[in-house]
Amino acid sequence: MTTLAYNKRAGFDYQISDKYEAGLVLTGQEVKSVKLGHISLKESFVTIKGNELYLTNAHITPYQHAGDIKNYDPTSPRKLLLKKSEIKHLTGKVRTQGLTLVPIRVYTRKRYIKLEFGIGKGRKKFDKREDIAKKEAERKIKRTLRG
Repeated sequence: MTTLAYNKRAGFDYQISDKYEAGLVLTGQEVKSVKLGHISLKESFVTIKGNELYLTNAHITPYQHAGDIKNYDPTSPRKLLLKKSEIKHLTGKVRTQGLTLVPIRVYTRKRYIKLEFGIGKGRKKFDKREDIAKKEAERKIKRTLRG
């Protein structure tokens, strides 16, 4: 299992409760580009359209050896592959509780490209400040114990 891209802001901006794994529907040249690590999850999110989930706003650069591809949009929505029961469960949670589906990382499992995403609740500014203060306090404690 190789991690190809990681969303650093996911854990900072959202409090993630449950994590799910989904397959990504990609074209051939997108697969080659993603396996080289040319994908960015920055400012991306998972949307629900009907009974399907889509990874929206993830940037996949065109594969450089593929030649010129007409009308290629690097941030176009990409379909996620999940079981119907999982999609219904996620749809219910998002619509009733006002939660967000946040992509966490893209990785390979065997020969497949997978997306790990979680159900997240947006953090307020003061929550983020508390986390920063806790981390700084832990660092100070570690420094004093070392030296």
